[in-house]
Amino acid sequence: QKIIDWLAEEFIKDEGVDLRKDPMALQRLKEAAEKAKIELSSTTTTEINLPYIMPVDGIPKHLVKTLTRAHFEKLSDSLIQACLGPCKKALADSGLKASEIDEILLVGGSTRIPAIQQLVEKFFGKTPSKGVNPDEVVAVGAAIQGGVLTGEVKDVLLLDVTPLSLGIETMGGVMTKLIEANTTIPTKKTEVFTTAADSQPSVEIHVLQGERPMATGNKTIGRFHLDGIPPAPRGVPQIEVTFDIDANGILHVAAKDRGTGKEQRIRIEASSGLSDDEIKRMREEARANAEADKLAREKVDKINSADSMIFSTEKQLKEFGDKIPSDKKAAIESALSKLKEAHKAQDVAAIDTALAELNGVWQAASEEMYKTAQNTGQTTSQPGPEQSGNDEVTDVDFEEVK
Repeated sequence: QKIIDWLAEEFIKDEGVDLRKDPMALQRLKEAAEKAKIELSSTTTTEINLPYIMPVDGIPKHLVKTLTRAHFEKLSDSLIQACLGPCKKALADSGLKASEIDEILLVGGSTRIPAIQQLVEKFFGKTPSKGVNPDEVVAVGAAIQGGVLTGEVKDVLLLDVTPLSLGIETMGGVMTKLIEANTTIPTKKTEVFTTAADSQPSVEIHVLQGERPMATGNKTIGRFHLDGIPPAPRGVPQIEVTFDIDANGILHVAAKDRGTGKEQRIRIEASSGLSDDEIKRMREEARANAEADKLAREKVDKINSADSMIFSTEKQLKEFGDKIPSDKKAAIESALSKLKEAHKAQDVAAIDTALAELNGVWQAASEEMYKTAQNTGQTTSQPGPEQSGNDEVTDVDFEEVK
């Protein structure tokens, strides 16, 4: 395209006519540009000769230009430099350094351009392999992968990776990742979640793919429900969610209630069923919205923290209320009321203030109860804001299924 544009601009200078507006002339330009590009991979100069390219004022005009390799490289410099982007990303995703790469394969006919080969050699510090035809290397790799998957090829190990992260939607519309992007497959990951409401009878497993922290910014690839959860206080049921990707890239998602053993599964074929352009777009959107997404996630996390604090405080007041001095209990109830108001309004600043106040009054109440217990020679459990009740349970809750 760079050669086409250069030829067209040269003709405009000479004749005042844009060849790109004429379909027949444009087709001839494309053919000549492709031929020139190929020739410049093996020679330092080429002549582009297109007789009778277009009549101007009834007079046939010819296009004859000489293009050197140096000028071609100057025209294409931005595209040539862009080749380093995928190289840098591949290294970053793999966690390797350029010096740790054993072999470099060139893919696609354009990699025959000397400037590209020199750029790659300079970046990696070694000469790219020329033992495989760049036009055939992808087909050869696909054939080998096919042989591995069918079992016909047994002495080659080819590792594929997940292009985007996979996870589920949890409380507050957050995407909780189970399998990170660029994880080698096959792979399997299990995490334990819990319920977000008392006596919650079922949970929805909303399977997502993408890099955004909030569920709405990612792609839905599956949904299913796990029903029949016995009535229990929030946070008590343990729901085991397993993501399992096999060698064929097929995703199996299972949700199991540890209490009853009840289980539901879903099979998602082509879990990465996105085109390269879609994957690129989703990654770019994640980068472009990183700051806004971070703020949204922080707000949801703060609201969820307030929700958990309200729940644990009410639970502690029921359990220890008769043991807390009346003045301390009143202070706790006042701080709790402020936190509830801030939580309802989803006011992050007010939540921070109320959380700090509630933690403070809880600490004061605990210290006084501890001193009283020491003076009377008794041992008692101390109230206070609860953290995660079970270290094995991930501190994110499913939203209640309506």
